[in-house]
Amino acid sequence: MKPEAADYLDKARNDLDDAKKIGAIGLARVAARAAYYAAFHAAEAFIVESTGKIAKTHSGVRAEFTRLAKETPEIDKSFPKFLAKAYLYKEISDYGVGPGADVTIADATDAIANATHFVDSIAALLIKRQ
Repeated sequence: MKPEAADYLDKARNDLDDAKKIGAIGLARVAARAAYYAAFHAAEAFIVESTGKIAKTHSGVRAEFTRLAKETPEIDKSFPKFLAKAYLYKEISDYGVGPGADVTIADATDAIANATHFVDSIAALLIKRQ
């Protein structure tokens, strides 16, 4: 595995640990945001390993990961959709105001579970490719 990909996977695991700890104390918005970043960094690891390039924006990561996922049968086809949905949690956490700017504990719990599956699957795939 390329050192950059390993670094992104380490970052993804750290974000996932943070999401779980934050979720446990009931800070749903922040936990869901950390879950998004876990998946984001795992996606970046896959992109770096596959292309040797680093996407520079959130939309760039989502677009490139989606493209690569279509070409990679081992990637769960729900992952690109999850990455897009979880990005909304990041937006709400960073910029959201008013009644529509809520993330529930159920949302955060779901995001953490999906991010865990995402990170674990990408890590296993990259290890398998070595």
